[in-house]
Amino acid sequence: MFYAEKLTETRNNLRVLRKAIPETFGGFVQMEQAASPDGALSHKQKELIALGIAVALRCEDCINSHVGACIRAGATRDEVAEALGTAIQMSGGPGLMYAGKALAAFDELATAH
Repeated sequence: MFYAEKLTETRNNLRVLRKAIPETFGGFVQMEQAASPDGALSHKQKELIALGIAVALRCEDCINSHVGACIRAGATRDEVAEALGTAIQMSGGPGLMYAGKALAAFDELATAH
């Protein structure tokens, strides 16, 4: 349950941050809500892109958050794996290491979901 615990910790940290800077946090949430709905790309496709970017940027908390969002959006393990392959292509060896973490997070969180 490593990734589930990390995701809970991240969510708790964000709750504290939201209380400290509510206007900034609210602005970020508003931007996220505007960018996320289905459009030319589905919400699921957007989450797969976000996961790839999180891997390329090497943000573990972002990876865990977007893995969870991919699961909620109905992404399959194969779809996540392909998105991770593109992230590796764009970010090289470091992306390879973080993609491994992302797939492990998917495997853990998908079984808990």
